[in-house]
Amino acid sequence: MADKIKKYFQKKKADAKFKLAGPGRKLADENTSQYRINSGSSYTAVSRTAPSTESRQAAAAALARLGGQKQDHAGFNTSLAAIQAQVRRELEAEKKAAALASVKETSLPDYQSGQQDELSSPYLAVTGVFFRCPMIGPAILTKEEWKKKIKEFLYEQLEEERGLTACLIIHTFNKNKEKVAGCVDTLCKYLENIIQNPTEEKFRKIRLSNRVYQEKVASVEGTQDLLLAAGFKVVKLPFQDGEEDFWVFSEENLDSNETLQILYDALESAEPIPLELDRNLQVLFPSQAAKQVDLPPVFFSMTPEELKREQQMRAEVIERSQMLRTKAMREKEEQREMRKYRYAIIRIRFPDGILMQGTFSVYEKLEAVNRFVRENLFNGDLPFILTTPTGLHLCNDDADKSLVDLRLIPATVLTFAWDPSIVEDVGNSGRELTYLKQETMILLQQL
Repeated sequence: MADKIKKYFQKKKADAKFKLAGPGRKLADENTSQYRINSGSSYTAVSRTAPSTESRQAAAAALARLGGQKQDHAGFNTSLAAIQAQVRRELEAEKKAAALASVKETSLPDYQSGQQDELSSPYLAVTGVFFRCPMIGPAILTKEEWKKKIKEFLYEQLEEERGLTACLIIHTFNKNKEKVAGCVDTLCKYLENIIQNPTEEKFRKIRLSNRVYQEKVASVEGTQDLLLAAGFKVVKLPFQDGEEDFWVFSEENLDSNETLQILYDALESAEPIPLELDRNLQVLFPSQAAKQVDLPPVFFSMTPEELKREQQMRAEVIERSQMLRTKAMREKEEQREMRKYRYAIIRIRFPDGILMQGTFSVYEKLEAVNRFVRENLFNGDLPFILTTPTGLHLCNDDADKSLVDLRLIPATVLTFAWDPSIVEDVGNSGRELTYLKQETMILLQQL
């Protein structure tokens, strides 16, 4: 049944791409290459333009990888030199600013100490949390935007594939998971009774005012479409001293056991349409990283009112911090503080001064951060070391620990370094150490 759901989405995505392709054209048509698709369905003649510098560089890199040729980095090295010069200037400016601050005896707030205002951390530069949904399309949207888009997508498919779509609606759009589980059990029981006892009339009728139906099924989105897809219809039937509405499984559908079994299996195996957290990759100069940006409310699991109360209690927190407390008491308070957050900003500072930033769920493992770094390195297969602001080296033993467990939330700057063996090998060869790959460095120039 999982394969059936995958094929369902693959077909829908293929159909959507085909419809967006516009009217067909013969390959022999001389003007075919002079057209492009606009936002609508019309075509506009355009002249071909020369590829951009970035496109030429990317193409040269691809050809070099495929043909084993030596890649010409001349164009990129020029911009890289300019980037390095700007980074050096900014790092020198940082040092002067730090020296001036020490003279004035003004210390910068430590976000990990819990004394800094979480809503205005200078270590954060993010406008929101964004997601992908590979099952539906390539767009990058907020969670609320995806909910609307997924709902539109599924409801558009009801006429064509009502049963499977209804199963996905039930699992995706009802937040109370316990209620969904109870609803699925009840619906499966309805279907199972008919499959096993097709001639029993009592199993082919469901009274709409029935307590179990009202409590378990009626209020769950998608159930009516599921019953319609199974072969039920709403009919008024005599009941006690009057008439009542019933879902009635039509006799003409008694031979459709295969359809009922498919729906039964789909109800049990279907899962909510998943969203994948987008890393919101950013590459920053030191000056860009130092800009103060408020942390969006979506980062917090607490409501704004709760956060306000927390800020009002700051004086009490400072007072408690001056009291003698046991280790267990401190850990309990720290865990309570950590539960405020749903997402984390992780920045990787490279030795050349450039910073790379990604967004993570607080419950993701450190391995997700390692993978994020590897995917953007020029040599992602080489070993490297990440170090926390406290000087702790994150090793392989930490890979399965969550960001919460490692106290890397809500924002952390990790320092990148190649493994000492790599540094030694590169030093002996006389080559220059390279960090981020070209496709990632281009993002820096676009900020």
